[in-house]
Amino acid sequence: MSDDRFVLTGPLDPGMTAAQASAASADDRRVIVHEVGPRDGLQAEPTALDAQVKIDFATALLAAGVASLEVASFVHPARVPQMADAEAVAGSFPARDGLRLLSLVPNRRGLDRALAAGVRDIGVFASVTESFAQANMGTTLTGTLDLAAETAAEAVAASAGVRGYLSMCFGDPWEGPVDRGVVVEASLRLLEAGCSQVVISDTIGVAHAGQVEAVLADLARAGIGADRIAMHFHDTYGQALANVRTSLDAGVREFDASASGLGRCPFAPGATGNLATEDLLWMLHGMGYETGIDLTELMGASDAVDEALGRTSASSVKRALTRQAAGN
Repeated sequence: MSDDRFVLTGPLDPGMTAAQASAASADDRRVIVHEVGPRDGLQAEPTALDAQVKIDFATALLAAGVASLEVASFVHPARVPQMADAEAVAGSFPARDGLRLLSLVPNRRGLDRALAAGVRDIGVFASVTESFAQANMGTTLTGTLDLAAETAAEAVAASAGVRGYLSMCFGDPWEGPVDRGVVVEASLRLLEAGCSQVVISDTIGVAHAGQVEAVLADLARAGIGADRIAMHFHDTYGQALANVRTSLDAGVREFDASASGLGRCPFAPGATGNLATEDLLWMLHGMGYETGIDLTELMGASDAVDEALGRTSASSVKRALTRQAAGN
């Protein structure tokens, strides 16, 4: 399946007509928010939610205007029991024009399950550190890359769109700082295997703007354009929005986020919640970027999930707007 609807234009050509320049400028103000709440947001929760709660959550996110949604993960239920109902959840959302309804798969078996459920957009994943490769997949760094590349190629052969995720790109809880050269090499490997994009992930939320700038500069020098990159930030150190701003300045126009700040990695000590979608939208809309998502509607999408999990929203924007609406 072609992913052309997500390809962004490059720098403005001085030879463009005024109309062409205007269209290109509009494209440059368009940002894709890839919502990961139903998958990454729920995978580490101690309470497994009913499939219908997840389906309702995803449906509400789509109704709010989300056009790129991570629905489920086809992993072994013994490893991630919260995703044991992946077929039921993902199977409730048939492919639709203009939407990317993605499920994560670890290997060929997961891919076969996803394709059988009607999934047509796939995520594959690998680690850029040895320690996390062992913790997450029980193999080596090279092993995770080999498996992700093989699975990506198989997905492409099945006419599925493929997004490649790289974990621990800025810091590892066991190894500390990460070699940027490994991030570049791993990114090239996934793109060569057929991934339309590589997702550079700050799995434990330790990145700062200087690191983000340096990694993106190295990727650019390796010939990887900003249109082939998405960023995935956690807010452990409160730096996620600053890192988004740095990425925007480097030309990146796609970011992962999770409604209400749901989520953490179950295999990485210290990995707290994802960047909250509400907080990301508040900043992007305030800067004049277009996302197609209604912030007010999206705020309500996670209410039932927060209630079922007995948690308070981690989104500063959602908490503030909720208090304001209540007159507090």
